[in-house]
This record gives sequence, C-alpha cells and structure tokens, in this order.
Amino acid sequence: MATDEEMNTSNVVARAAALGVPEHLQRMMARCSEFHTYPAPGLIMGVFMVDWAMEGLHATPGEKLFAVAETKKCLPDALQVIARCTIGNNRLRVLNAGRFAIAMNRPSTSDTAKGVRVAVDAERLETFPTLRAWFMHDRSFDRRTMTGELFDEILAGGRRYLALENIMVRFDPRKEWIAGRCGCCGEPVPDSLLANGVCAACGDQRYYEPAWL
Repeated sequence: MATDEEMNTSNVVARAAALGVPEHLQRMMARCSEFHTYPAPGLIMGVFMVDWAMEGLHATPGEKLFAVAETKKCLPDALQVIARCTIGNNRLRVLNAGRFAIAMNRPSTSDTAKGVRVAVDAERLETFPTLRAWFMHDRSFDRRTMTGELFDEILAGGRRYLALENIMVRFDPRKEWIAGRCGCCGEPVPDSLLANGVCAACGDQRYYEPAWL
C-alpha cells in the first residue's frame, strides 16, 4: 500500500485518471498540489468542492468571485489556485471554525450576496469507511497501510460525500479608513485596527520579541 510519502502528485493524478475523474479536475489537482507542495487528501477534496461551488454559481473560469474557507487546512489553497480568491486580493476570508466547508459568491454592492456553500456531509461519509476514519481522526486509520485506499475513496467518491446548499453570504462593505499610529511600536496602522491606541501585533496577537545579535 502507498504511504503519505509515496503518494505524490503523479500517483494521485494517475489514480484519478484510472477512476474516471474528468480531465479538467485532474489538471486542477496537479496545479493545486504544486502550489500546496504535495497532494494532501483534504486538498484533493477541496478540488471537488471548489469545482462544485463554481458550477453551482454558474461561474466561468477567471470570473471575479469571493470565497470563505471555514478552516485553515487545505481548502484555502484550492480556492486560491482554482478560483483565484486570495488573501492578498481581499477575495478570500479564512475562518478558523474547524468545519471543512467553503462558500462562494459574486460581488455585491450591498452587505449580502447570493452564494453557495459546499461542505462534507457527515451522514454521507458513512458509505466511505476509510475516508470517514481519516476525516474523523479515528484510531482505526493507519496511514502506513490505508493511504492509497483513502485517496481512492476520495477520487471515486467525488461529490458523493459532499453537500451543496444555496445561502446568503453576509459581509461588511468596504469602508474608507484613515491611518493612525500604534502607541506602542509607532508604526502606521488603519485606525479601525487600533484597540486602545495599540495595534494587534503589539496587543493580543503579539507574536515576536526583539532580538539582538
């Protein structure tokens, strides 16, 4: 059986082709794996999810879309590569909610927009025992012997372990801002991001201390 280390992009794409996965999805899997640096199981699931969400929106490749990933794991990269929704272009929000789900919508001038949400369906997972064991962090899953079977279930299952729903996405319309200065570090920061005159990196999101060589 293939292990995680042996399951490279070529192996995954070859398995996808053998299982009848459409060629356009095979190409997406290869592109996403290159960007992600390896073909993680969640990333491959994400390819099916983004493809279905875009189909649900009747979106065309290259169309301007906005997206939400409800986890930091794998899904943001599938959205960035396939839909070109990125953190940098301000079209991707990442919520650390721990739910393996995405939402996508078109631009809107109001504070809501019609969209679609695709998520892993817990009940449908029951018909995919290896995928379910891996996804639920069940101790019965052994990556040394079951990784190949896991990928086969993901690839052969396609959308059958997923659910799509129509939703209304809420968001804050872009607002004008002015620059302020952090009272701690002195660096310029949008005034709306200052809390009691201090930026987040000097406050509750501080992640480093000065070092002297």
